Amino acid sequence: MKTAFTKLVGVEHPLVQTGMGWVAGPRLVSAAANAGALGILASATMTLEQLRSAVREVASRTDAPFGVNLRADAGDAAERAALIVDEGVRVASFALAPSKELIALLKDAGVIVIPSVGARRHAEKVAAWGADAVIVQGGEGGGHTGDVATTVLLPQVVDAVDIPVIAAGGFHDGRGLVAALSFGAAGVAMGTRFLLTSDSTVPDAVKAEYLKAGVRDVTVTTAVDGLPHRMLRSELVASLERAGRARALARAVRHAAGFRKLSGLSWSRMVRDGLAMKHGKELSWSQVLLAANTPMLLKASMVEGRTDLGVMASGQVAGVIEDLPSCAELVTRVMAEAHTVLDRLHGLTPPHPLGTLPPPG
Repeated sequence: MKTAFTKLVGVEHPLVQTGMGWVAGPRLVSAAANAGALGILASATMTLEQLRSAVREVASRTDAPFGVNLRADAGDAAERAALIVDEGVRVASFALAPSKELIALLKDAGVIVIPSVGARRHAEKVAAWGADAVIVQGGEGGGHTGDVATTVLLPQVVDAVDIPVIAAGGFHDGRGLVAALSFGAAGVAMGTRFLLTSDSTVPDAVKAEYLKAGVRDVTVTTAVDGLPHRMLRSELVASLERAGRARALARAVRHAAGFRKLSGLSWSRMVRDGLAMKHGKELSWSQVLLAANTPMLLKASMVEGRTDLGVMASGQVAGVIEDLPSCAELVTRVMAEAHTVLDRLHGLTPPHPLGTLPPPG
């Protein structure tokens, strides 16, 4: 199935495995790439040295194109961009819109730039700045998310820009891919569905929590870092929502210290990154500080398997996922179902031309 996206990136199928922190490491990314999807390595929780090592590990496992997700507001974003240029990475993706200068730096080096956006105006902005494609995430998507459904947001963006649009938020099968294509998308991006594969390194006990969740067991909360964040309901999330402001800030300070040690960042660099987060956003300093909760609380679950101490970012689609296929099995299944649906639609009896409808009765 060839689309504007597959032609742009050089992948076999119009599917993207998104860059999920602590989840999208070399094993998952290379498995997704070898299955014919675009695998994207999550770099926000890595040091520069760890990122270089991870990129080289993916490259040693696959000859297929893959990407790296970057934090556009990180103090060392330019250094990370230079790294992926040096290592010959095919795609740079961004959870937040990159600057015009950063897009130009990457494009001049031959890197394909694909930002993720949650609003039409953001898609228009990055398209005007030269982005090659855009991932559009509706409110159903996991992690930080908006409140506009994919079915409403996607056609708006498709109508607004002339670059390939990849739909995200609520996708897990071939029916969803065909639906996105019917809206004018050039492919779909899936996070939770790829997290719930046998190639994902997320601990089995955590995967079990996702598999037993129903659609109503996925919620949006601001208790983790002050911003809307979609995740599985849990006792920890409930306790965070009950906690007072003082307790939340005290926890954030501890987690900020933990993330500083883990990442190797200095306090001055973390302050600069905090300033970058505030730029152009209505964030208080307490919200910036609370953002330190996210990487550490995700690490507790996604790496250490401590669902009692960590949170589980999730799309609403977790409520309809029931198994753990390999990436190869998943991609094969999605594409086979998509072709079956398309064949069925092609076989429908065409509607009567206007004016030739049979009389009532």
